[in-house]
Amino acid sequence: MTNYLEFERPLAEIEGKAEELRAMARDNEEMDVKAEANALDKKAGEILDELYAKLTPWRKCQVARHPDRPHCKDYIKELFQEYTPLAGDRNFADDHAVMGGLARLGDTPVMVIGHEKGNDTKSRIARNFGMARPEGYRKAVRLMDLADRFGLPVISLIDTPGAYPGLGAEQRGQASAIATSIECCMSLTVPNISIIIGEGGSGGAIALASSNKVIMLENSIYSVISPEGCASILWRDPTKSLQAAEAMKLTAKDLLELGVID
Repeated sequence: MTNYLEFERPLAEIEGKAEELRAMARDNEEMDVKAEANALDKKAGEILDELYAKLTPWRKCQVARHPDRPHCKDYIKELFQEYTPLAGDRNFADDHAVMGGLARLGDTPVMVIGHEKGNDTKSRIARNFGMARPEGYRKAVRLMDLADRFGLPVISLIDTPGAYPGLGAEQRGQASAIATSIECCMSLTVPNISIIIGEGGSGGAIALASSNKVIMLENSIYSVISPEGCASILWRDPTKSLQAAEAMKLTAKDLLELGVID
């Protein structure tokens, strides 16, 4: 089932009509709806191009968070071979919001680490919606140290709204874990590349994205705070996230000019 964003409703209506025609044809073999369905498909393609030609900052945030957008697990499955997951921080627990392990990218052995949000209700709860706790960042540090020791390039896939702000996380040293992860990233002697594949939120993202190269995929976002968090600070009203997104709009072009990403 396709998940449509709010601004994609015109597209949903057209594609829904095309599917209705095809369903009617399946029930009645004498009906020939191929031409009409193809015309609707063409119209849907035009609407899709029009909608995505000039996305507003808030719509880009919505696309970056799209539930059907590929996540870390999907990229690892499609891009890497011989992936061997490594778990735990050897101190408290294994944080499922951060995954990583040994893999091959073509003929090159690498260490791949990333935030994983999950793709359904059960997995999203298990992954804490990609919001890592201290043990997640300590796991990342352990894997980066291992990669540095064996001369393996590090590839980080960033997709998080930010670090988990819960009481337990703070009690276990969230800020210290993030700072240690940033320090580890910047002290690596092996190549270190980070890719923003969806959301890059605040210190939760920077903890894994303090790399030699930071790359952003199309319609991904990278900011010091979420639009909702910004709205809460500026107007004490998280529902004003659209206005906050407009106020925060730093595009990939702006970040390129500032030298933040490549």
